[in-house]
Amino acid sequence: MNPRFRQLLPASLLLLSATSVPVLVWSPTGLARLEALAQQRAGLELEVQHLEREIERLRIQAESIKTSPTSIERVARDELGLVRQTELVMQFKKD
Repeated sequence: MNPRFRQLLPASLLLLSATSVPVLVWSPTGLARLEALAQQRAGLELEVQHLEREIERLRIQAESIKTSPTSIERVARDELGLVRQTELVMQFKKD
C-alpha cells in the first residue's frame, strides 16, 4: 500500500466524521427526533399503565358478575333496565 495513502486515510476519515457527526446530530432526524420519540414513548407507557388498570378493573367486575347475585341484579337493573315482577315502575314527565 502506498505510504502517502496510509497517512491520508486516517486523516480523511477523521475529517469526514468530524463534519458528518454534528450534521447528523442537529438535523431534524437527529437529536430533536430522538427527544420527540422519547416523549412519545413516555406518553404511551402511561397509557399502557392506565389501560392495564382498566383491564384489571374489568376482570374483577366480570368475575363479580359471574359469581355474585347482587352484581348480576345491579347490571340487570342499571344497564338493561329490568325490574322485578313485584315492582312498580313510575315515570314522571319533566316540565
